[in-house]
Formats: sequence, C-alpha cells, structure tokens
Amino acid sequence: MAAPEALWFTTDVDACRLLAKDPFALLVGFALDQQVTVPTAFAGPQKIKERLGTLDPATLARTDLVDVFKQKPAVHRFPGAMAQRVQDLAQHVVEEYGGDASRLWREAKDSDDLKKRLAALPGFGEMKIKSMGAVLSKQFGIEKAAPLAPNHPTLGDVDSAAKLDEYQTWKREYKRSRS
Repeated sequence: MAAPEALWFTTDVDACRLLAKDPFALLVGFALDQQVTVPTAFAGPQKIKERLGTLDPATLARTDLVDVFKQKPAVHRFPGAMAQRVQDLAQHVVEEYGGDASRLWREAKDSDDLKKRLAALPGFGEMKIKSMGAVLSKQFGIEKAAPLAPNHPTLGDVDSAAKLDEYQTWKREYKRSRS
C-alpha cells in the first residue's frame, strides 16, 4: 500500500500533505493532540515548519521552540509545555532513530515492539498509541501496527474532510456519553 497523498486531520491542505509525507510531522501532530481540537493539533507541524523553515528533528532538538509556539496564531494553547514536548520528541527521535522518525515503525520487530517504541515517545499514552497504530495500519498499510488499532473510530478511518467531521462528531458524542 502506497502512502496517502494527504492525511485529512486538519483543514489546511499543505498541513495534510505534510502529515502524509513527513513521518516526524505525523508524530508531532499526535504529540500536540492534547487539550486542543484534532485540526488544531495536526496543523501544528506545518506552522512550526513555516516559522522555522524546517521540521528536521536535529534542528528542533537544539532550538528553543517557545517563541515559535507563541507566535500568533499560537501552535497550541499551552505553548511552553508543548514546545518542550516537541523538543523532547525531536531529541528522542534523534537519539533513538538517528533523526529518521519512520525507523520507529519500519524497524519494529512486531506489534509489541512497535507499541513499546510508541510508548517511549514523550506524551504518548495508550489512546495515542492505539490511534497511531490505526493510522499506520489503515493509512500506510503497516501490518505490524494493525493489532494496536482499536475497534472504534480513530484518525485511521479519516480519509477526507467529510470523514474528519464524522470522526469529530463521533468523538464529541462519545465523550458526552462518558461524562
């Protein structure tokens, strides 16, 4: 299965294309997906790239990102904490994978190893691991990620702007039913 042309997790077409072609951008989007909407989180990597000129993990690991995150419109509602999280993520990708985020899943031995690798990422808990597994499996055809995907809708099922709206609606209803 070929990589998709775009991952429709936000309304910015350039950001959607970046998420599909740059594995580190995808990880950054997931790292930012906390206490903001999915479209806001996944537009973040494009904003960072536009402001810094790069999303290279080695560059981000050694750059103070707070001002980049605070610039209007802000990358995230918690710019200081999330700038640090992205910097920590970049450092992890540099140290563990030589700056190549795709090695995280390409070199995983099996689904258990992939889960362990994802769990080691800053800010990646059980829900992000499952959703990332669904995206890797359903959007990129990575078979060892399939066992990580849950049986409910995730970003892995989003393949258009309309599907993003459906997913967002499902997520809101689910959260409402749990409270």
